[in-house]
Amino acid sequence: MRRLLVYLKAYKKECVLAPLFKMLEAVFELFVPLVMAAIIDVGIAEKDISYIIRMCMVMVALGLVGLICSVTAQYFSAKAAAGFGTNVRHALFDHIQKFSFSSLDRIGTSTLITRMTSDINQAQNGVNMVLRLFLRSPFVVVGAMVMAFTIDVKSALLFVVTIPLLSVVVFGVMYVCIPLYKKVQSRLDAVTLHTRENLTGVRVIRAFHLEQKEEKEFQEKNQELAKMQMFVGRISGLMNPVTYVVINGITAYLLYVGALQVDHGIITQGEVVALVNYMGQILVELIKFANLIVTVTKGIACGNRIAGVLELPEGEREISYAHTEDAPQTENEMVSFSHVGLTYEQAGAESLTDITFTAKKGETIGVIGGTGSGKSSLVHLIPGFYPHTSGNIRIDGKNIEEYTKEELRQKVGIVMQKAVLFKGSIRENLLWGNLKADDKELKEALQTARAWEVVEGKEGGLSAQVAQGGKNFSGGQKQRLTIARALVRKPEILILDDSASALDYATDAALRRAIAGMKEQPTVFIVSQRASSIQYADQILVLDDGELAGIGTHETLLKSCSVYQEIYYSQFPEKRTVRRSAYDGKKRQPDDDFEKTVSIY
Repeated sequence: MRRLLVYLKAYKKECVLAPLFKMLEAVFELFVPLVMAAIIDVGIAEKDISYIIRMCMVMVALGLVGLICSVTAQYFSAKAAAGFGTNVRHALFDHIQKFSFSSLDRIGTSTLITRMTSDINQAQNGVNMVLRLFLRSPFVVVGAMVMAFTIDVKSALLFVVTIPLLSVVVFGVMYVCIPLYKKVQSRLDAVTLHTRENLTGVRVIRAFHLEQKEEKEFQEKNQELAKMQMFVGRISGLMNPVTYVVINGITAYLLYVGALQVDHGIITQGEVVALVNYMGQILVELIKFANLIVTVTKGIACGNRIAGVLELPEGEREISYAHTEDAPQTENEMVSFSHVGLTYEQAGAESLTDITFTAKKGETIGVIGGTGSGKSSLVHLIPGFYPHTSGNIRIDGKNIEEYTKEELRQKVGIVMQKAVLFKGSIRENLLWGNLKADDKELKEALQTARAWEVVEGKEGGLSAQVAQGGKNFSGGQKQRLTIARALVRKPEILILDDSASALDYATDAALRRAIAGMKEQPTVFIVSQRASSIQYADQILVLDDGELAGIGTHETLLKSCSVYQEIYYSQFPEKRTVRRSAYDGKKRQPDDDFEKTVSIY
């Protein structure tokens, strides 16, 4: 929690004035029992009406001044708490934006959402309550005891016993509750995760008719959260009844002792009333303090969870790179992998092993392999989404670690497997690629991505609205728009990570022709499950279980790479038949067969 106090620095004045005005309110409140005692012992005893009226006016003045001080204090405390919450939320969001994919994978989206919402709100409430009551309540308790000693030492000794006894109850409950509130927030994470998954996948759930199953699972997770909250609530709830029992028992004994002392003429009736009022003030303040402890306990638990996220290393490279000797640089080299390996955090084995290849400027590199072979992992190393754990990666002749994140991302345009559009206009979504792009550049990118017809079909053109998640566009339309967004940047390296899977073969082929004809001539990486999408690439990387099973052109791999042959012939079984008959009859060479293959263009 201390890690978060830095976000209160901008509100130093408020943090001082809020407790100060609360203390002033407490001072005026402590004078009220003395005024009441004076009214009883002087005004009522001597039947002096004018004195009673004057003292009543003093009490009203004390109340009004106390009210003004209280309102002022609450204004400053609310301002500081709201500012604190805002600053923490901004800092946390900014920190999350700098996380590597490894950190995001480890923490989880639902957990981060809980930190950004529920946890920050609880911490903000804790700050608000601390500024208002943390000094006021102890001050009133101690002040009431001191004032009691000014009235009668023997009676005031009861206060000396009462305050430590109640402190044991309050702090004992706090000691037990702090770890339990952490468990409550963990249960809340689980509920948030389940809710998010259900809202995201509601169509899939309905398609498989699993609503009842998901409702049952949600009820189970919700019940776990409710049981934990009720358990903590029962422990927290002990404070008020125990506090009331102690205070009322002491008050009853105080009245008994006070009555005996009044009977012996040691103290007056007004002083007994003042002592009871001071005991009542202690009761009220300790109840407030008990509730404050509950709120602060929650705030500390949540603050520690927020601080835990803020303390995670930021930046894209959290793992020290293990280097091997650099491979010799080739002419026009754009991307070079030299014995590169990748091991995800907490993974039992490498996801990529000993990957070596070089892509020249303007070349098209195809990446193909079975499911889970490491295709996406490989291309995610280029923009530095994950840190490679062995080998060297060079981008445009420089080691990748020599680039800042901004420099590296400016060179790379990537289109992910899942097409993501954000709520707003089509223009706003495209400008993510380049905030300074004009409509002419946007149109050029859309035409290259074969998405201009999508924009023309929408009322308003580039100003047409995109629903949350791009729900008002089809899968193919979203993919083309995300490709256009990457092209707006005019990247030196363009990565298409299986981003044309929803396109028909004709549109896919036209898209690749358009990208190949771009005047910027980027180095293009095409990750695809379709052999037809990458067979005309300058180089094809064939991955198998994280290893490079083959590298070369389509013709070379058909001759030498069994993994590529299996993928290609599974998609074009008729080609296997043609090749076999041609080879068996010795009428044509395999290369002639390939030349006779019908072009997908």
